[in-house]
Amino acid sequence: MTDLERLHALVRLETPSLDAAAASQIIEMLAGWWRAVGADVRIVAGGSGPHLVAELPGIGDPVLLVGHCDTVWPHGTLTGDVPWSVDGDIVRGPGVYDMKSGLVVMLSAAQRLRGRAHRAVRVVVVCDEEVGSPDSRPLIGECVQGVSAVIGFESPHPDGALKVGRRGSTRVRLAVTGKASHAALDPAGGISAVDELVDQLMAVRDLVTDPTLPTEVLCNIGTVNGGGAANVVPAHAEAEIGLRFIDRESETRVLDGFAALRPIRTGAGLDVEVLSQRPSWPASTADTGWLGTIADVARGIGQSVTGRPAAGAGDTNLTGGLGIPTVDGFGPSGGGAHAVTEHASLASLGSRVDLLEAVLTRV
Repeated sequence: MTDLERLHALVRLETPSLDAAAASQIIEMLAGWWRAVGADVRIVAGGSGPHLVAELPGIGDPVLLVGHCDTVWPHGTLTGDVPWSVDGDIVRGPGVYDMKSGLVVMLSAAQRLRGRAHRAVRVVVVCDEEVGSPDSRPLIGECVQGVSAVIGFESPHPDGALKVGRRGSTRVRLAVTGKASHAALDPAGGISAVDELVDQLMAVRDLVTDPTLPTEVLCNIGTVNGGGAANVVPAHAEAEIGLRFIDRESETRVLDGFAALRPIRTGAGLDVEVLSQRPSWPASTADTGWLGTIADVARGIGQSVTGRPAAGAGDTNLTGGLGIPTVDGFGPSGGGAHAVTEHASLASLGSRVDLLEAVLTRV
């Protein structure tokens, strides 16, 4: 099976996050492919759907390859906004860039290792990365045990550079309970959950813009819901907030501040729920050393590799945050992640396969 055929087979299976049936289909397909290249495969059941762990025997402590099979796209995207197409070097389709082409890189390189001396390889593919890996985070923690280094197969920087260091990412829900009443006949008898939420969001703004924080905190109020009619004092309101952190101190202080939020209005209720959390991953000397090793291997096959921190978070936040030598962005070049312009470069996919093969046979 060619790289393009393998990628097409993966993209044909639409796999939105939290769709356990779709995850089962694609994980079974991946499991078959990994068994075919000689790996011992374990399918791990989870609340979001199954995850895959594969072990390819080899020399030394394993290199862990990290990927995910879920996408941000709902069913029907393939026949709608983002149809599959191949135009010269450019291939398009839902999840083709983020990150099913990265899964192909892993498999195609592993296929080339058969019958050759190479590093031991461990693979973990999860089905809930796009929603913060709430179910698979413990599995990733299990898979890092005993590994020598980690490579993540998310997309690279736009110029093809690898990602070394990532912002931490946390999603928080603020849910407010008030008391309904008639907005004209009994306004004082109600407690506006919407008004309470607005004031809480102002307090959040103060938390994330505190000038004494060591580094910038990015905060996005992603959704706001509440109320039902203009003549009813609303009894419920909530907001989902996305936070991005560079360093641990800022992360800790802001999240402690969220935990300390209390209702402002007498009788109102406030629930603060952390939906998902990925720790910040500041690049360490171990990470830059691993990048340097990969760059040396790349030069040996006529490629040039650089790396730098990334704003987005991913599963490598967990591995890098634990101090294990980690790089990410080993997927092929392209663009349009999470957008209808999503696309990947087939030539870059081939180059990444060449590089991964060289890393696993020479390191």
